[in-house]
Amino acid sequence: MAWQDFKKRIKRQVSDFLEIPRDVMLDLPKIVLVGSLQVFIENHRGIVEYTSETVRVIVGDGEISIAGENLSLRNITADEIIVEGQIKRLNIDN
Repeated sequence: MAWQDFKKRIKRQVSDFLEIPRDVMLDLPKIVLVGSLQVFIENHRGIVEYTSETVRVIVGDGEISIAGENLSLRNITADEIIVEGQIKRLNIDN
């Protein structure tokens, strides 16, 4: 585990020195919540579960869970997912 922390710290320092956004350098997800109606997720690695009540997406070292009603995938590209519906909960597990 110490090696992983060391690598992340070095990547953060390189990112700061070269003025590269951390989300790019560290492969972090970018999540934008628009009210309770829409979630934009960038830098994803795929969908684990998709129902009208739950959407689970793999990101970096973890997973994002979206719970709500009438959820639908509005847009899916290689690096972006848009989820729409009545969003009640957003959870990030590392």
